[in-house]
Amino acid sequence: MQDLECGLQKAYAIAPYESIGIDTWGVDYGMLDENGALLENPRHYRNSRSAGYAEKFCAQMSAETLYQRTGTQIIDINTLFQLMSQRDQEGFSHCKKLLPMPDLLAYLLTGTVSAERSIASTTQMLSAQTGTWDLELLKAAQIPADLLPEIVESGTRNGVLTDDVQKRLSLPPIAVTAVCGHDTQCAALAAPVKTDKHIFLNCGTWSLFGTESDTPILTPQAAALGLSNEIGYEKKVTFLKNIIGLWLIQETQRELQRCGQMYRFSEIEELAVHSQSTPCAIDPDDPRFTPPGDIPGHIQSYCRETDQPVPETIGAIFRCIYESLAMKYRSALEEVEACTGETYPVIHLVGGGAKDRLLCQLTADYCQRPVIARPAEATVYGNAAIQLMAIGAMHSAEEARHCIAASETMKTYTPEKFPEMWYRMLQAIRKQER
Repeated sequence: MQDLECGLQKAYAIAPYESIGIDTWGVDYGMLDENGALLENPRHYRNSRSAGYAEKFCAQMSAETLYQRTGTQIIDINTLFQLMSQRDQEGFSHCKKLLPMPDLLAYLLTGTVSAERSIASTTQMLSAQTGTWDLELLKAAQIPADLLPEIVESGTRNGVLTDDVQKRLSLPPIAVTAVCGHDTQCAALAAPVKTDKHIFLNCGTWSLFGTESDTPILTPQAAALGLSNEIGYEKKVTFLKNIIGLWLIQETQRELQRCGQMYRFSEIEELAVHSQSTPCAIDPDDPRFTPPGDIPGHIQSYCRETDQPVPETIGAIFRCIYESLAMKYRSALEEVEACTGETYPVIHLVGGGAKDRLLCQLTADYCQRPVIARPAEATVYGNAAIQLMAIGAMHSAEEARHCIAASETMKTYTPEKFPEMWYRMLQAIRKQER
């Protein structure tokens, strides 16, 4: 919180502003006591405490029913399962209210207690039918419903900086707007699309690959494929696949740094481009790649287990990650198209991955669709656009997207020959599943 306040103060000294919007990652939360004080620091979803809780819950309520109720991919890190772990390990005796991360930060600035809809849709506790907290689901999980705050829409004014914050930071009573609290939804709004039929790929630590829909898709097929229905601006449904993304690059970079080897992202891309090793592939969503640690070692063990060439050089390891992510995007494209019955002519790749030429070209090659890359800071654009619409300076998502597109130089990657590695990946995954 100290860093956030420092940033707000420095930004105002450079260019005074009238509104603040906060977006973060999904699923994590903070707990307030009866006096409104934070009980403890929030715990990150990569903490293993909720491991196995999805399976435990689905033993009492079927996975099919849970998906029908929430439309959310069933995965241990979701808030529902984190709270079940909290229930069993520490309980809720001192907790009076739970707030998702962006709403927690807004509360610490304004004192307003609420949950913005897009971030609420990541919890696996929001009803896909009613758009309200699913009280029957909460009862089945033995989570007190009164812990959850009122849900507000994206674009709602969330109060102003408290007197204490104003005094401490020497700031005026600046408004805080509940933008799409889930960063993915800010990025989806900023994708400079021109047609209703499109795929957006928000490529950062996670890769979120999907499309927009007016209504949730709750079919058994969608459930079996692990697709999620999340809520964006103006209650637009984003039907998407959650994929481990540049986390694999970032954590490999950190592991090498721990070993005394320093590589910038530009150097990583060049190493992968010039790798001469025999190609190999992993399933990025294999559970071994989720926790922090020795990602290069895990990649090598995965390749051994699936009878593939084992990448020995740093360049080969990074090349394996790039190829595997692009192949996973191809798989996600096929799944989304199978569930929607649509064919999508173009992929809009936004987020940090839009700066990576190798990843963009491989995505175009594997998906056999043009990839339009940029903006890299899509989340920031989307956040700002919602604030501008909230104060009437912009009037629609369409206008916002047009403005964002005009502010960026887009790069189009045309698909080339379909890579043979696709078939090797399929064989590797099948061997791993056996």
